Amino acid sequence: MITNWIDRAQQQAETELREPSLADDGTLKDRIVQALRKVYDPEIPVNIYDLGLIYDLQIDEDRNVSVQMTLTAPGCPVAQTFPGTVECAIKEVEGVADACVELVWDPPWDQSRMSEAARLELNML
Repeated sequence: MITNWIDRAQQQAETELREPSLADDGTLKDRIVQALRKVYDPEIPVNIYDLGLIYDLQIDEDRNVSVQMTLTAPGCPVAQTFPGTVECAIKEVEGVADACVELVWDPPWDQSRMSEAARLELNML
């Protein structure tokens, strides 16, 4: 009986070594967030994650990443190119198979979406 349990545990460990588990997505998500924190809004000296521009971040079982993001204003001069910049930053993260960034305007961004760190950096506290 103990031998069967040991055999099952060993088989499970070998499977986990061959195939990344979904539990690894937390680590992958953390690395993606760190990459997003290196991308700065061109008009405000704060990264896009703490600025609250990232509305949704999903990782599927194939490690494809989809992000919904916005900009601080619809008339932002980088509206056409900035999602591509963000997509490239995500694709550079080890473990990401592919990335797709969708620019959305609803709900509109406002200052309440900023993290406390961003508000502190902008002297808004």
